Amino acid sequence: MTNLTHNRALLFMHVAALLFGLTGVFGKLASTTPDAIVLGRALFAVVALVIFAQLGSLPLVRQLTRRHLASLILCGVFLAIHWLTFFHAIKLSGVGIATLGFASFPAFVVLLEAVFWREHPSRQDLVKVGLVCAGLLLIPAEFSLQADNTEGLLWAILSGFCFAAVSVGNRLTSGHLHPVQIACWQSLVVALIALPTGTLALAQMPALDWLWIGLLGVFCTGLAQVLFVSSLRVLNARTASLFFALEPVYGILIAWWLFAEQPTLRMLIGGLLIISAVLMVRRAPTPA
Repeated sequence: MTNLTHNRALLFMHVAALLFGLTGVFGKLASTTPDAIVLGRALFAVVALVIFAQLGSLPLVRQLTRRHLASLILCGVFLAIHWLTFFHAIKLSGVGIATLGFASFPAFVVLLEAVFWREHPSRQDLVKVGLVCAGLLLIPAEFSLQADNTEGLLWAILSGFCFAAVSVGNRLTSGHLHPVQIACWQSLVVALIALPTGTLALAQMPALDWLWIGLLGVFCTGLAQVLFVSSLRVLNARTASLFFALEPVYGILIAWWLFAEQPTLRMLIGGLLIISAVLMVRRAPTPA
């Protein structure tokens, strides 16, 4: 992945978006608590990534500096909060609203890149943020803090912010460390954070939940994180967010098919506004 081309990076990001889009489905299928899902997901991801690193003779500790380790830990903390709040939003309001709320993260990417990378937003970026906010206001049937749908949406927006922080933060290490190394360390941090509260529920899980969380950890976490971090070697976070416009589409369509979670007209309009906003992200030029 050292000679990753622009087109291959776009393909990796598209596949990662599809795998991340299945996250909500497996989270819905698992009947256990959000912290147990997060712990199991992280543990399966760590095991899969360690095996992959051993088979491919890839570094896990080598080339790690204190600065890299601090960045990995901080990104791991935000990743843990992202997972916990996302699965909590699913339990409150279903896959559709949780996924659409999470789709607010490109707006946060614009703001965070402006602050930390001095990449000031253009007029188009500001229009995109406005469209995202308008879409979010349309998603719930009523905007009341007492309604489960709205509470779930707010948790999902927090999840989107945390994922944006991970996306921007990974730019600090994606050019220096191997993607498997980054994904493994961040998943390990998540597992350590979820360990105190998720262990008991994880031990009491039914057998079928282990299957869903295993698939979630290996494919929607381990593989998806490697593809996601790999593409950030070539793409900036704003360009990456273009492809994550497809994630709520995948999540809602699959949830509609599996769980009969039929989206309302307001949800569809809100989702279209959010997807339109992220599709406005400028594509990075293809290198010669």
